[in-house]
Amino acid sequence: MKVLKFGGTSVGSALRIKEVAKLITDGERKIVVLSAMSGTTNTLVEISDYLYKKNPEGANEIINRLETKYRQHIDELYATPEYKQKGLELIKSHFDYIRSYTKDLFTLFEEKVVLAQGELISTAMMNYYLQECGVKSVLLPALEYMRTDKNAEPDPVYIKEKLQVQLELHPNADIYITQGFICRNAYGEVDNLQRGGSDYTASLIGAAVNASEIQIWTDIDGMHNNDPRIVDKTSPVRHLHFEEAAELAYFGAKILHPTCIQPAKYANIPVRLLNTMDPTAPGTLISNDTEKGKIKAVAAKDNITAIKIKSSRMLLAHGFLRKVFEIFESYQTSIDMICTSEVGVSVSIDNTKHLNEILDDLKKYGTVTVDKDMCIICVVGDLEWENVGFEAKALDAMRDIPVRMISFGGSNYNISFLIRECDKKQALQSLSDALFNE
Repeated sequence: MKVLKFGGTSVGSALRIKEVAKLITDGERKIVVLSAMSGTTNTLVEISDYLYKKNPEGANEIINRLETKYRQHIDELYATPEYKQKGLELIKSHFDYIRSYTKDLFTLFEEKVVLAQGELISTAMMNYYLQECGVKSVLLPALEYMRTDKNAEPDPVYIKEKLQVQLELHPNADIYITQGFICRNAYGEVDNLQRGGSDYTASLIGAAVNASEIQIWTDIDGMHNNDPRIVDKTSPVRHLHFEEAAELAYFGAKILHPTCIQPAKYANIPVRLLNTMDPTAPGTLISNDTEKGKIKAVAAKDNITAIKIKSSRMLLAHGFLRKVFEIFESYQTSIDMICTSEVGVSVSIDNTKHLNEILDDLKKYGTVTVDKDMCIICVVGDLEWENVGFEAKALDAMRDIPVRMISFGGSNYNISFLIRECDKKQALQSLSDALFNE
């Protein structure tokens, strides 16, 4: 069985829902994970903000506006009076439920219940539409099987067991529709998966049912070999190793969250990134296979701050690095890049929330200098150190750009350069020309 996930833009209108329905009704059994219709979650966050501020009038105005929009979607989606009526009843029940929160105390717990309504509505709408088309479709309620543990991490044993129970309730179904993003926490409260949202749901379900493939459908033709918003002549990457995809996701490729494909990686299930707007395009296949000796893509991560700690005492002092790292750990600030020498250490961070406190603590151990408005450029591919010449090629492309730090050898899949943000466009274009457009 395959698991297919469609994002908010893929189900953003009645027309798009119909297009997705065509894509998924090809005669194969599958589990389909849906996000909320595009814009819905943001509007529910806005409603929650009004309720936090104890302004029910403001909240009700936006609730009414959103409900009117959904009534229009219902009118456009269904052809028969029976399903139009079912759709209107569905919308009314969910929006009445959201309105019930305008009368009581509003906390983070209530906000998560309100945010869950988007996915609950979009999946029920799709399920009704498929049934109207004569498809054997059933809803799998994510809140019955998707759960996180006390550390807010998914509980794979629970998910597998409870999902199996849900599937066995409907043995004759052809298509199972379920919600992405939402779950229950260890205490049974409505919660969400945060990192990667619906992609994470699809990956967890795929691992739980040992799917043959997980497909993530968005509005982009797979991962590109560079940022198409900045660089000329980018093209989709057809094959990526899980590690390469995670590196690209971490360093700025917005199409994926680095955490969300881990369950698929561990279960050795390939993940395919596809484009709803161009369903015949091959997209990007992510698996545990490596294409030997090939550089795949370049990505950039902005808003980086570089910190250098220089200490003449470090020369013979063991424990120096531990003290430095403990300072970052105490402020829950993770480090992106690190370079060391006999007299100092340079690190880069993207979270500057506690920068001043970190700098004060570091000054106990040496002279501290800071460079702001920096950017990490990451070159990703099969970069095993025995592969001769790849780092030279990347370095040669960067010859006209001042480089503050270089990181190579931390993994077999990337070389990272720390540069000024103002040099980013030139660096990305130069790397593209040297690595992909020869």
